[in-house]
Amino acid sequence: MERIKQGDSEVFYELIQPIHADLYRMAYAYVQNEADAVDILQQAMIQAYERIDSLKEPNYFKTWMIRIVINCSKTYLAKTRKLDVTDPLELVDVQSVSHTYQEEEIDLWDALQSLEEKYKTVLLLRFYQDYTVPEVANILETPLGTVKTNIRRGLMQLKQKLKGVYLDEWLQSVEGNDE
Repeated sequence: MERIKQGDSEVFYELIQPIHADLYRMAYAYVQNEADAVDILQQAMIQAYERIDSLKEPNYFKTWMIRIVINCSKTYLAKTRKLDVTDPLELVDVQSVSHTYQEEEIDLWDALQSLEEKYKTVLLLRFYQDYTVPEVANILETPLGTVKTNIRRGLMQLKQKLKGVYLDEWLQSVEGNDE
């Protein structure tokens, strides 16, 4: 980190490279647009590079970067008021999944996009990025109990929005796997 603080951008790039895809996916999950996600990622990297002094523990670089991407995404959405929802079919190989599965994914994605930010964020981190509950708490700098509560409430809101049609089995499979 000292080399980055002294202006060595090569070291910063080496740290970003292995987590670049995760950062991009998080930005994309918020803005649903490739170009906007790239812009957000670039903005987040600039902010991180300029504020590297605020990173207290180098081992938490990835979680620190994800937090910056989330904040940049939220700021971007607040400024543009852009709430377009991308068809989840763009995110999967259409030929490799059944029509019923595609409809379920669309319904789930639409319901997820309609949640409050705090629920949407924890669910995206937990189930789309596959972070553990303690990792989500660390990324968001939120108490573990709050993260668990927000996950449970978010899942319950999803269940209510989907009227239990698709989510019952999925809920049962994830409720026991909080950590």
